[in-house]
Amino acid sequence: MLRILHSLPRTHKLLLLPVATMVTVLGTQKLLTTYHDLNQPDAPMESVLVPLPSDSTPGVPSLHKERTPVTDAIDRASRALDATRENIPLSDLKATEIVDLGVIEGAEADIDAQTANVLTPASEVLNAASSTGLNDGALHMAIVVGTLTNGMLDVDGTSASQVAEASSDESDATSYEDYGADLFGDVSFLDLELAAEDSYVPEWETHIVESGETFAILAQDQLGLGYREVLRLLDNVPDPEMLTHWRAGHSFDYQLDEEGRLLSLRMMKNTREGVLVEREEDEYAITGIERKGEPVQRIYAGTVSGSFARSAQSTGLNSGAVTELTRLLEKKLDFRRDSRRGDHFQVLVESDMIEGETLDSRVLAVKYQGERMDLTVVRNAKDDNFYTPEGGSLDPAFARRPFEGNYRLSSNFNPQRKHPVTGRTSPHNGTDFAMPIGTPITAPATGRVERIGNHHAAGRYIEIRHDNGYRTRYLHLSEPLVSQGERIEMGERIALSGNTGRSTGPHLHYEVIVDNSPVNAMTVDLPENTSLDGDTLVAFQRQAEPMIAALDSEETGTISLVDNAPENDE
Repeated sequence: MLRILHSLPRTHKLLLLPVATMVTVLGTQKLLTTYHDLNQPDAPMESVLVPLPSDSTPGVPSLHKERTPVTDAIDRASRALDATRENIPLSDLKATEIVDLGVIEGAEADIDAQTANVLTPASEVLNAASSTGLNDGALHMAIVVGTLTNGMLDVDGTSASQVAEASSDESDATSYEDYGADLFGDVSFLDLELAAEDSYVPEWETHIVESGETFAILAQDQLGLGYREVLRLLDNVPDPEMLTHWRAGHSFDYQLDEEGRLLSLRMMKNTREGVLVEREEDEYAITGIERKGEPVQRIYAGTVSGSFARSAQSTGLNSGAVTELTRLLEKKLDFRRDSRRGDHFQVLVESDMIEGETLDSRVLAVKYQGERMDLTVVRNAKDDNFYTPEGGSLDPAFARRPFEGNYRLSSNFNPQRKHPVTGRTSPHNGTDFAMPIGTPITAPATGRVERIGNHHAAGRYIEIRHDNGYRTRYLHLSEPLVSQGERIEMGERIALSGNTGRSTGPHLHYEVIVDNSPVNAMTVDLPENTSLDGDTLVAFQRQAEPMIAALDSEETGTISLVDNAPENDE
């Protein structure tokens, strides 16, 4: 406390003078009361009075002397105060330090004055002290002791009279100088700390949906929304079912303002998609959320045992990847005929990893090693199609006509055709070409012969399943040139035309079946030759090299394609 008072400027000390005087008056009253009690006949034995010799001279001049220096007076008064607090042997005192308290023998104090409210203004305290019986000497001592003991007037050797004069003129003190901001560049002398009010910072909170909760009620009770605001929000959300079709355990995040009203709401439809609702004045802006995961590559390996799909699923592949893998290999591999128990396969799959969950798995490369066929294919990032390491496509070109030369089209594809005799609808699901018996018929694309037969109406016929999934049929043949199950290449001779079965003349009936439905062979979209060459082939092979290296390593589990990438030649 004293350090704080001493550090204050003189003006502040003068302002605190009445307060210090008030406290000192009460302290002095306690001092005089203690002195009075110690001189009573029934004083306790542990109280010891210090006797003074009869010839001793008081060491403290009378406080009534106007010219006594204030600093000398307070020094000696302090010694008198110490003598009342503890016993001091007479031998330890010098003759000039022996205090004769008789000089203020007439001072009296009322004990009730100790209960005075310290918050009472100083002037009132002084008046109360005078009314309780403190004479001028006691009052003078109180003011002097309180003022100088706190060091409030003992500044730079300034005397009490000088301070008093300064205090009396303080009401007229002022300054009209414009000091400018430079003078107060350093305000550390103020030793003040301003308490700045913290601004409100909203925090994200999470609510977990409980059974039976509805968004409309929750928004009004917990998010501070009105019923109309809830309806307007549901109208603006792209997928309102996110807020109306809840399930217990789902959660959403939200922020409230100082008044408890909704600021922001964030809800995910799934791991990847969601919405963000933000308040802008009295409206709510809605933004879609789309999370992009980190791509992770993993190799799965297995051995055929039973069906291929079941064998692939046992490696840990999800159902989507198994379906994609099966459709991919069916373009080159007939699982019913070509797969054998013990065939080995490896699959490189890439997935998006979001918060520990794998999403959108996609096959990057496959290596199949079997008894009847070995196949390696890699996805090309440029067109998202699969090719062999040599750039060959799994969807080879498909010829429009299954023969060489030009022959007349004698009957078009017409599923609504009516029989010329009966008048009933008799669909014509193929295209007829009039040609001499024995004309060579060629395969329009690579594939495998599925069936060879003889029918009373269709005559001799052949059915082929091609690598792109299409099937073709050839009717009224005179002679097949291939056997059932045989693998054929595009342009290879498969039969000779004829006039067998129910026919009005030599011709070839040609059908194309897509997804088990007959289509017009002359207009259907057919795969073109998409094999890679030139710079496109070089770029693909550079991209495929780390994938093929990963498959050849026969490792399983998570891998890094960067580690398998070839070093750049300098």
